Amino acid sequence: QVQLVESGGGSVQAGGSLRISCVASGRTFNPNRMAWFRQAPGKEREFVGGITWSDGITYYSDSVKGRFTISRDRAVNTVYLQLNSLKPEDTAVYYCAAAQGPGLWSRTRQYAYWGQGTQVTVSS
Repeated sequence: QVQLVESGGGSVQAGGSLRISCVASGRTFNPNRMAWFRQAPGKEREFVGGITWSDGITYYSDSVKGRFTISRDRAVNTVYLQLNSLKPEDTAVYYCAAAQGPGLWSRTRQYAYWGQGTQVTVSS
């Protein structure tokens, strides 16, 4: 069984930066891709961005492109989300997810494993 644990969330003022991490544990962890989603109160879970595990190709939603960066370190089974130029509308719980096969980045049902989430709060 795979477990994903996020960390690094917190509160920051608009324009600030944060880096959140997601560590995977469990035997034979070798996903096809990892992704970050977020969910604000009263809203649906939203795709933020993702990265292919083997070759590190990234893909971002338009709302974060140019501000957020995803990277991974396969040696320690960790994926990172660097959040820059944060805006109040970025406030949400951020989740990492792992998918075993290829597919649509934004389709939540394709991700077999999810973390518990970490809160990011951006004040104006």
